[in-house]
Amino acid sequence: MATVTSASRTGAWPPLGLLLSFTDAVAAVLLAADLIVVIGTVSARSLFNAPVEWADDVARGLMVGSSFFGAASALARGENAGVSFFVDRVPSKVRRVIDAVSGLLIVMISAYVSWHALEIGYLTTGQTTGSGLPLEWTFYPMGVGAACMTVFALDRYLRRGALDVVTAIAIVVALAALWWVWRALAPSTLPNSQALMLIGFVLSLGGGLAIGFALALAALIFIWAEGALPGVIFAQQMARGIDNFVLLAIPFFILVGYLMEANGMSVRLIALLERLIGRARGGLNVVMVLSMVIFSGISGSKMADVAAVGSVLVPAARRSRQDPGNAVALLAASAVMAEAIPPCLNLIILGFVANLSIGGLFMAGLVPAGVMALALIAVAILFGKRTDIHDSTTAHIPLRQLWTVAAATLGLIVLIFGGFKSGFATATEISAFAALYALVVGAVIFRELGSQAAWKSFVHSAVRSGLIMFIVAGAQSLAFVLTLQQVPHAMGDALVHLSQTSGTWLFMILSIAILIVMGSVLEGAAALIIFGPMLVPVAAQLGIAPLHFGVVLVVAMGIGLFAPPLGLGLYGACLVGNVPIESTVKPILAYLGLLTVVLLIIAFVPGMTLWLPHALGYR
Repeated sequence: MATVTSASRTGAWPPLGLLLSFTDAVAAVLLAADLIVVIGTVSARSLFNAPVEWADDVARGLMVGSSFFGAASALARGENAGVSFFVDRVPSKVRRVIDAVSGLLIVMISAYVSWHALEIGYLTTGQTTGSGLPLEWTFYPMGVGAACMTVFALDRYLRRGALDVVTAIAIVVALAALWWVWRALAPSTLPNSQALMLIGFVLSLGGGLAIGFALALAALIFIWAEGALPGVIFAQQMARGIDNFVLLAIPFFILVGYLMEANGMSVRLIALLERLIGRARGGLNVVMVLSMVIFSGISGSKMADVAAVGSVLVPAARRSRQDPGNAVALLAASAVMAEAIPPCLNLIILGFVANLSIGGLFMAGLVPAGVMALALIAVAILFGKRTDIHDSTTAHIPLRQLWTVAAATLGLIVLIFGGFKSGFATATEISAFAALYALVVGAVIFRELGSQAAWKSFVHSAVRSGLIMFIVAGAQSLAFVLTLQQVPHAMGDALVHLSQTSGTWLFMILSIAILIVMGSVLEGAAALIIFGPMLVPVAAQLGIAPLHFGVVLVVAMGIGLFAPPLGLGLYGACLVGNVPIESTVKPILAYLGLLTVVLLIIAFVPGMTLWLPHALGYR
């Protein structure tokens, strides 16, 4: 079972509530400042032919700070996702001890990041970026954000039972002592650092440690065991993982999703689809698939899309006496399909880490997503029934408003895809204008987006993106360590040799299997960051088009992300639909089986993926 951490929320001690308000505010203000910088830069470049040289450095620095303050707020609220499938099955007393050890590890990792981020800030004082800005401006906010994270982690740890707190300290100290004694008495028998990393990662992940911290811990085990790398390298790599202008598209597209929900576009758009096709055979399920297609083409955040669509249509399925477990399963399967629809965040992340054209990936994903959507719609119609939507919670919305929101949504889609095709702006810059568009539509057209609702949207977006970015940062630190150990090179050589003897089809099958399994165990971004740079170069060596292979990887990861029993995305969908995981297992396996068959067809018919990007000039 994958869920959020089990400790209670921060706020029992009033100063911590104030600290949480502070981290929320800083994260949101930095995100808003980033939005202003990007929009101002594009406007100056396009309208006045006056590029702002320092804008890129400022935008990246603001994003690093916003990410760590947002991650601190996410930790305070207990929103860090981890795999608790295994610890849920141990006795409660043992579970409490395991949770306490995980809590102590989060304190240690947060403190380590904070200390060395502040240290590297001090060491870089006087140095400047390429545009002449002080380099320490990137690291000091990161260090302060991680320090807030440490305070929240310590509070959550100390609010456990005294016996559990002491036991966790004793276990960690005993393990450290065992290591030092073993190294002193019989160093030749010690397991190598790679084995220790693997053991530490598997145990911490299986013990329910939040994924971002489990990734960071694996990298730290190598650093501590080898003793050759200074801690500032670890902090530097975590910052490097998110210090990139391309990744700014992630918080901006997440912001678009929250603004759409706040300004009423989400509910009205679903209502329009219900009015148009909701009464047809399997209509409600068709509406669910089409809603995910449209929302995914706007917000980029799959879980935000699942929440927006599921919060309206799963209750509608209950009212029409349909199986809510099947409705949630279809919702999850639609989210898998939507992984290939731009501006999916995982397409952006893969393009960044594997050095692929993000615009090319966006175009390459459209046809595969369309084929998967048609397959789900065909099943929905074939096995569905007619439903009565007169009692829908959206039935009261006037039809005129629904057509207005359709026009507004079409404008947003044209802005996103037209921007890519015209070359007017990059993916990041387009995401910023999409957020501005959602703000204007909500405030001017629908008049439902007041200042308080807009502020909450910025806070939620900063916290959610901070959670994702911390996972990206942790995955980057692990990827750096794996690169030092030449793991990607060794893995690539082995896969090339295997494919030369058995054919590229085996490499494709193995790659799909790896991403499904690791997408289930890890959060999607982490799986792509670690395995994308390993597998994409091998695919290119074997003559597989990188854009085609990238889409295959992202969809395979999506299948794992929503696959029982470990898939984190499926548990998120179950929480949105308020149904137990057990009621979704049978239908989700059927839907995922269908999508896997479609994925295999896509994988071995590359023309389905490549013809559109090639027609538009992407290679």
